[in-house]
Amino acid sequence: MNIIRTLKALSDETRLRIINLLWVENLCVCEIEAILQSSQSNVSRHLAKLRDAGIIYSEKKSQWVYYGMSNEAIKHYAFIKTLLDEDVAQYPQYKEDIAKLRIYREQNITCASLEDSH
Repeated sequence: MNIIRTLKALSDETRLRIINLLWVENLCVCEIEAILQSSQSNVSRHLAKLRDAGIIYSEKKSQWVYYGMSNEAIKHYAFIKTLLDEDVAQYPQYKEDIAKLRIYREQNITCASLEDSH
């Protein structure tokens, strides 16, 4: 793990929004796109930076790739947990993202249903 690469990866608001969501649960690109209201290419670019820094991992399930927080990164850089639990959680945009995620789950919105709506 490289501290400079980690700090650079965390220095972007969109990437902080993404890890804030992944702190709650593993998500696929289409779910992150929908919550952030961003393009697939933009979300994928941010996910690649986070993955390259070792902050998140990816796992292919069927035709979708799911992303989650790396336990190793959290253990190695404990400040990430503090950042997510105490700092990021206080900002309205991050709270709104989590609220959208909860609505999606309550409505049983999945990757397949998001794909069908396009």
